[in-house]
Amino acid sequence: MVTVLVPGPLRGEVGGATRLTVTAAGTLRDVLDELAQQWPRLARRLRDERGEVRRHVNVYVDGEDCRHLGGLAAPVPPGAEVQVLPSVAGG
Repeated sequence: MVTVLVPGPLRGEVGGATRLTVTAAGTLRDVLDELAQQWPRLARRLRDERGEVRRHVNVYVDGEDCRHLGGLAAPVPPGAEVQVLPSVAGG
């Protein structure tokens, strides 16, 4: 099992849940694919039309930025924690 932490701005897409559990492990792509099956509205907020993580979304696997771990190919072992953080813009 993998735990996905959902930030406040995205909780409306998953019925207010702060944590989601998925059975997929292996790669970040596997985890996001399972999220898309269970919570398609959340998936549209995380990935673009090409299936890539949106530019303004940061994803961490056990505290490490997925972009430094291989992007969607980043390894996600069983028991890992995936944190999703949409960027906040403003000035």
